[in-house]
Amino acid sequence: MSEASEKEALEVLYQDRFLIVLNKPSGLLVHKSPIDRNETRFALQIVRDQIGRYVYPVHRLDKPTSGVLLFALDQEVAKVLSDMFRNGEIVKEYIAVVRGYSEEEGMIDHPLKQMLDTKAQKAQGITKEAQEAQTYYRRLATIELPYPVSRYPVARYSLVRLQPKTGRKHQLRRHMKHIFHPIVGDTKHGRGEHNKLFREKFDVHRLLLHADFISFEHPVTKEKLEISAPLDETYRKLFDAFAWDTTL
Repeated sequence: MSEASEKEALEVLYQDRFLIVLNKPSGLLVHKSPIDRNETRFALQIVRDQIGRYVYPVHRLDKPTSGVLLFALDQEVAKVLSDMFRNGEIVKEYIAVVRGYSEEEGMIDHPLKQMLDTKAQKAQGITKEAQEAQTYYRRLATIELPYPVSRYPVARYSLVRLQPKTGRKHQLRRHMKHIFHPIVGDTKHGRGEHNKLFREKFDVHRLLLHADFISFEHPVTKEKLEISAPLDETYRKLFDAFAWDTTL
C-alpha cells in the first residue's frame, strides 16, 4: 500500500471472504451522489483501493454521520444483506448529542416523506406518499452548560442512543427534530444557535451522530456478529469535557 493510500485507509472493524465492516469518518460520502457533485472522495473507492477488490454497498450512511459501514464482497452476499436490511434483520444503533433534556426513553412513530435528491426530480414533480418510520430512543446522559442560547440563560443537552426500526433517508435527524430535540451539528434539520455554540466553545464542526453498533446473522456462516465502532477524537474530547462515560 502506498503512503498516499495509507493516509486514505479506513479503519476495518471486521473482514472475511464475504463482507467487510468499516468505521466511516464524518464528512465522507459512501459513493457518488447527485447531492454533492464536487466531491471526489468516496468510501466505496477508498476501501476498494485499500483491499484490492470490488465492494458492494448494502446500506446508507449520511455524509456527516460517522460509524459502522457494511460492504459485501460479492453480488450474491450483497443481495442477501440488502434483503436483511429491508426485513429488519440487521440491528443498527447510534449515539447522538441532542438539544434539550429528552424523555428517558420513547418510540418515535412518525411517517416521513421521501426526500428528493435532485432539482430535476423536484422540477418534474416527483413525489411519494409518506412512508412509515419508527425510531426507538433512550437517554444516556445530560449536561447543563452556563451559556445563554436564544431566550434561555443556560443550554441543556442530552446524549441519546437511537435504534431505527425503519431505514428512511435522514430518519434519525428528522425524527429528533420532530420531537424538538434536533441533533447538534445538523445544518439541515438542526438549530443554528446550538451548532454555533458547539463550534465556538468545543471546536465541534461535525454532526454529532455516530453509528456505533451493528448486529446481524452472517449471511453465509450464520454466525452472530456484533460489531462496535470507536468514537472519533471530536466525540472523545466532548465526552471528556462533559464527564460522560465513553462506554455508554
